[in-house]
Amino acid sequence: MDRGTERGAPPSRGAGSSAADGPAAAGRVPLAVVVVDRDGLVSHWSRGAGRLFGVGKEEAIGRSAADLLPVSGALPVAEDTPPYAGYAAYDGLGPDLESSLDSGLSYPAAGRARLTAPGADRVDVLWWAYPLVGPGRERLLVLAADAGGLHQDLDQDLDLDEGGRGVERIAPVFALHTDFPGADELARRLPEILPSMSVGESARIVAQILELGYPVLEFSQNDRVPVTPDWGVPRRAERRARRERAARAVAAGLPLPQDEPDEGEDLEYVAVRERLEFLNEVSGKIGTSLDLAQTIVEVSRAVVPRFTDVAGTYLREQVVAGEGFPDGVPDTTTMWHRVALEHTDEPGRWDDVVPVGEAMPFPAHTPFFQCMTTGEPVLVPRISEQMGHAIASQFEKRDIRPLITSRSMLVVPLKARNVVLGFMILLRHPERVEFNDMDRVTGAELAARAGLVLDNARMYTFQESVAETLQDSMLPHIPARMAGCDIATRYLPGTLLGRVGGDWFDSVKLPGARTALVVGDVMGHGLNSAAMMGQLRTAVQTMAALDLPPAQLLRNLDDLAQRLGDTYLATCLYAVYDPIASELHIANAGHIPPVIVRAGDGRSELLDLPTGAPIGVGGVPFEAVRVRVEPGDRLLMCTDGLVEVRGEDIGVGLATLTESAAHPAASMDDACDAIIRALNPRGGRKDDVALLMARLNGIEPDAVAEWRISLDPVEVGRARAVVREQLHDWGLAKLADGAELMVSELVTNAVRHSHSRPVQLRLVRGDTLLCEVDDDDHDLPNLLSAGPTDERGRGLRVVSTLAREWGASRTKAGKTVWFELTLPRR
Repeated sequence: MDRGTERGAPPSRGAGSSAADGPAAAGRVPLAVVVVDRDGLVSHWSRGAGRLFGVGKEEAIGRSAADLLPVSGALPVAEDTPPYAGYAAYDGLGPDLESSLDSGLSYPAAGRARLTAPGADRVDVLWWAYPLVGPGRERLLVLAADAGGLHQDLDQDLDLDEGGRGVERIAPVFALHTDFPGADELARRLPEILPSMSVGESARIVAQILELGYPVLEFSQNDRVPVTPDWGVPRRAERRARRERAARAVAAGLPLPQDEPDEGEDLEYVAVRERLEFLNEVSGKIGTSLDLAQTIVEVSRAVVPRFTDVAGTYLREQVVAGEGFPDGVPDTTTMWHRVALEHTDEPGRWDDVVPVGEAMPFPAHTPFFQCMTTGEPVLVPRISEQMGHAIASQFEKRDIRPLITSRSMLVVPLKARNVVLGFMILLRHPERVEFNDMDRVTGAELAARAGLVLDNARMYTFQESVAETLQDSMLPHIPARMAGCDIATRYLPGTLLGRVGGDWFDSVKLPGARTALVVGDVMGHGLNSAAMMGQLRTAVQTMAALDLPPAQLLRNLDDLAQRLGDTYLATCLYAVYDPIASELHIANAGHIPPVIVRAGDGRSELLDLPTGAPIGVGGVPFEAVRVRVEPGDRLLMCTDGLVEVRGEDIGVGLATLTESAAHPAASMDDACDAIIRALNPRGGRKDDVALLMARLNGIEPDAVAEWRISLDPVEVGRARAVVREQLHDWGLAKLADGAELMVSELVTNAVRHSHSRPVQLRLVRGDTLLCEVDDDDHDLPNLLSAGPTDERGRGLRVVSTLAREWGASRTKAGKTVWFELTLPRR
């Protein structure tokens, strides 16, 4: 809420209220209340105004306000001029009252003036001016008080005007001396006078007044509330009883009780108080979370049945999807989703006719279109048969006329920052009192608050969607099976407000049926960390494809991180699994160690690795170790968010991780979930988590066949023969023709380009049939487009056409060219 404060000078004691007025009760302020119309004439003159300025109501009504109120400068004194017409010059505190009376003010203001009352010294007057909002002629509400009388205990409630005009919500708080004995009582009772004010807020305001000794004006530029007369307030018990009777009447849609008012008190005032309390109550019920769906339900349920009998909420299609939408007002092509419908009718009556989730546009001639394009409430006291028919025509194959005809309807826009996000259709039963102008103001206020809450939820949903999309794009989609191993992964964002982080995992296919397994963690959170993570992950994939040894890969990654900048550091664990050799080759850059779970005895342990320095430190060597593994062993790699808890030694988390990893599970996914539950039992995790588990199945020796091919073109025929024979032995005769043709092409190229070392040919039977051909030439082959007369350039084209997948990579000795074939179904 935006607030402004205007201050006047400390008040001085002077004459104002007569002795007949009696002592004021603590916490009450006697006010003069004047309403000025658009012609500058007085349309309302309260009893307090008569006491303060010495002019009765009959004499004041219809006269120029400038002739009656304290304005700057001295007014000419004529025979018929009242004795209070001579004023001291305005003291310069804020805009003067004269400019307010001359329509020169469009916002609340406050100030001081002095007047001479008959038989008394000059009276120091504090005044407040509030522009009125509404269709009537009333333009300005002026409140005035005797500054000198503010020392004493104060008596009357705020004396406000009839007419139901909307006015900027105000909190007039008046100057008090620091020795004011009723300060605590005033702070306690201000919320009674101003229902929208909390006890804490009133205490703060009173403390501010006592410290400064100045009058304070606080107002909201957004909130508008109806204003009705308050001609003196009866005893508290009587007010409470009448308020309760009026509340029951308003809730039931019945006319207000015709109690005998006490000295002019109007029961409409009680209804207004109830409306204000209703708005405050609604404000407390909506916006309890940033979940858009929950917020929509809260908004709908807050108004039924107290304010309306039916509440249908419609939102723009993009709002529901958590997306942005074009600038400008909606049009007849804008799609609106019905996102909620609350009612007091019998269950199911609306469900089939007006189902939640339906999307539709609205024609230009409807009150709904008028509301969404103007951004203003639309009131239809009663829906006629003609209008009911027109509205029903929008719903194909459904007749909604029995649901809406003869009901009172109020359509209120849901908007924020002057953008219409949606609207609510409010309907009352025919037996209930119709919506009126007061309800229009109340509905607009309700919709304004709901619109802000919905916009916050929409923006959060949009940002969350962007964050999740970014994070998903950064994380790889790892296949569940790689050569000789099964893989399961989990990524968990840290908190709902920080869904983008720098943790990642990856797996990369390497030559020789090997697999690279990676887990890394960029220090920090947010988009910058995620961007850094994306760069490092891409670099790891690229360098892994070059088959760099683990220690060399981390060395190169560290160099890259320093070139990118010294702002971020990262930890990384890089492991290469060779299922044929049953070996892990691992290097660590400041990361927590992995856990190995042995298949033989179920024992789990942290691998003892050289820790290394984080990526980005620079100048620190990295070491790699080789670890022997057996088929069935499980490797667990994770980031520190899984094991680290603030205020607790990380060793406790590592011990829990090691213990939970050893528990048997039905599947890899179940094992990952069990570990996360064990490490995060109460959902108190703040950091994001990346978890990768690999079951190292290995490849049996009889599933691998290798040959050495000498550098003689005649050996190409032998290569075709041994491949065909081996595939028949493995029961893969269906693959023999294609494999033989591709092996012939690759071996021919290898024999032609090799320098001295024999060509290596290897077949590996796993989830696919892998064929690898190694030679000592470092130049990688290119896929060429051979012409009709070209004698070369067709070999790799044949391989590319027949193979499931193929590729080439450099090795220490030269290069490897490989292809895979899908195994036939058995």
